[in-house]
Amino acid sequence: MFDVPVLTGSRPRTEPLAWEIRVADPMQVGAYRLIRRDVFVREQGLFAGRDDDDVDDDPRTVVLVAVAASGDVLGGVRLAPATPRDIGWWTGSRLAVRRDARNAGGIGSALVRAACREAVQRGVVRFEATVQERNEPLFRHLGWERWGDTTVAGAPHVRMRWPVDRFAALVAATKQPLGSLLSGIRDDHPEGLGGPGWVGDDGALIAGTDVVVATDAILPALIDRDPEWAGWCGVLVNVNDLSAMGARAVGLMDAVSAPTASAVRRIVSGFRSAAVAWGVPILGGHTQWGGASSLAVTALGRTEHPVAGGGGRPGQTLGLTVDLHGRWRRGFEGRQWDSTSTRAGAELRHLAGLVPEQRPAAAKDVSMAGIVGTAAMLAEASGAGARIDVAEVPAPQGVGFGDWLTCFPGFGMVTAGTATLASPLASSATIGELTTGSGVVLRWPDGVETSVVAAGATGLGKA
Repeated sequence: MFDVPVLTGSRPRTEPLAWEIRVADPMQVGAYRLIRRDVFVREQGLFAGRDDDDVDDDPRTVVLVAVAASGDVLGGVRLAPATPRDIGWWTGSRLAVRRDARNAGGIGSALVRAACREAVQRGVVRFEATVQERNEPLFRHLGWERWGDTTVAGAPHVRMRWPVDRFAALVAATKQPLGSLLSGIRDDHPEGLGGPGWVGDDGALIAGTDVVVATDAILPALIDRDPEWAGWCGVLVNVNDLSAMGARAVGLMDAVSAPTASAVRRIVSGFRSAAVAWGVPILGGHTQWGGASSLAVTALGRTEHPVAGGGGRPGQTLGLTVDLHGRWRRGFEGRQWDSTSTRAGAELRHLAGLVPEQRPAAAKDVSMAGIVGTAAMLAEASGAGARIDVAEVPAPQGVGFGDWLTCFPGFGMVTAGTATLASPLASSATIGELTTGSGVVLRWPDGVETSVVAAGATGLGKA
């Protein structure tokens, strides 16, 4: 329960009191709880005796406090996960400001803003609070949205939600412009963008053959920051693309450029290491130095049973198979999960063979758009929407859930069909279903559904 006490009982200060907001230490937590008791028990009478609850005993609870230059705690707020397993759903509660500090320059509002920032930094994707009706205008002013009503300690309260647009923003930044950028290509040739049934796929099936071709470019910023990792990723993302289409890689070609020959050597070193690990020959390519950093890799694969990214249909289950092994790549924390560089070659080849061997109705490898964004692309290509049960998504322990749902996980496959992919090296789960309609909604353990990606993740439409 978020509560902003009525600003009464004290005279305006002639000068604002200097203060800052920080994560509380144990002594400051104690001072904050005394302020809470004064506000909610003595002043407002919402609780009898004490206002302590289970949230105070949860070791995951974070307390933010406003601290004066003297060290005195002037107010505070707490935020904590709403579920035993942290799935990115947190609540803020017990916002309280000391009586003699209520004219010190908007401490209550600042604490609410700080709580929102803290939640986002911790990977929260659903952040809510229950506030007294009289305080709804303040929260609306701060950008919160009303979504329900309830009663706390006999007093009417309003359920408020802080809008987190992390998924929509990521899809807009990485995928949404594709439709307009590539408009017309489908009309240029019958096989444009893969041809009917294959538009939006991770690779292209060459008509009349069993050959699949995939191409990916690595961002220059990644190349400059970690050249060996960039080379490794050039193979990783292409093998994933082929695997998602049910193909096994049979050859690689690269076009690499860097300011110096030494930098090229580091990129090629990572590229070679990955090619050896996945057992795919480097057939050739183009190499130059003296210019800007760039790396583009083309992979050739073969399959007798291609799997379409748009092969799903409403009513089919949505599966996720992901390798939880590994850690955040150093320098790319919260964005790139490295599940592959410490795997043995045989393990990598096993994972790459899951889709070709088990042939789901549809598959897409988890890309820069993350798990949710990739599900949105599979649904769009299938002419459907998607509903994801957040609590069913496999994730590594100790990782911010919002980070996990939006990162590149190394090896991850979103599939549609009757069963998930089975592997002793990866975690597989049914995480939802394809639906009629469009876009992606998240379904939470309390039954609430939140819309996170609108229709047209790529703008390419149904395959």
